[in-house]
Amino acid sequence: QVQLVESGGGLVQTGGSLRLSCVASGRTFNSHPMAWFRQAPGKEREFVAAISWSGAVTKYKDSVKGRFTISRDNAKNTVYLQMNSLKPEDTSAYYCASRSEQYTIRLLTSSEWYDYWGQGTQVTVSS
Repeated sequence: QVQLVESGGGLVQTGGSLRLSCVASGRTFNSHPMAWFRQAPGKEREFVAAISWSGAVTKYKDSVKGRFTISRDNAKNTVYLQMNSLKPEDTSAYYCASRSEQYTIRLLTSSEWYDYWGQGTQVTVSS
């Protein structure tokens, strides 16, 4: 059973930073693409960032480019989302996701492409 557990969320002021972590367990982690999505109340879940199995390829939502950085440490089965220059519109629950396909460099932005999900961690940015 694959499990993804997010942590690192919290309350931060506009312009502040947070680093989210997602620890994977239950199967080999380092051969699968990973992603972060977010969902605000009353809104659809939206893509934030993704990273290929090796970390060589990344993709970002336009509005977070230059502010957020996705990375992974395969030795620790962990993917990170470093979030800088946070804005009130970044307030959401953030979810970690993984695709079961191995060794692909494709990184799709649709939530339907990902097979496993964490429970989410809340990020709140105050103005």
